[in-house]
Amino acid sequence: MPLYRWNEVKKEQMNPLLARQTIHGETMTVARLELRKGCSVPVHSHLNEQISMIEKGRLRFVLDGKEVIVGAGEALCIPPHVPHSAEALEDAVAVDLFSPPRQDWIRGDDAYLRK
Repeated sequence: MPLYRWNEVKKEQMNPLLARQTIHGETMTVARLELRKGCSVPVHSHLNEQISMIEKGRLRFVLDGKEVIVGAGEALCIPPHVPHSAEALEDAVAVDLFSPPRQDWIRGDDAYLRK
């Protein structure tokens, strides 16, 4: 049973405003995201259920055309296949849980995050 420490998990700089750390388990992926103010994750969808927990800052999500502001200490559940986007309203840290694991991230099919 592996033990992970966020300060030891490789940090991947996706673009100038977004850094990501990931842990892939057998049935889920956990990601810790550092988003600088103004960081924008474009509209996308995936087959994974996602729970996004905000540790610091505030993010504006748009889910299927509806806006939701999520702040520190709050969590948002995004069902599978729902189109969504996110924007950092201030510097933020989010921990996202995905089930099943993000095979697209494992394969490197995540160009939408690298812009």
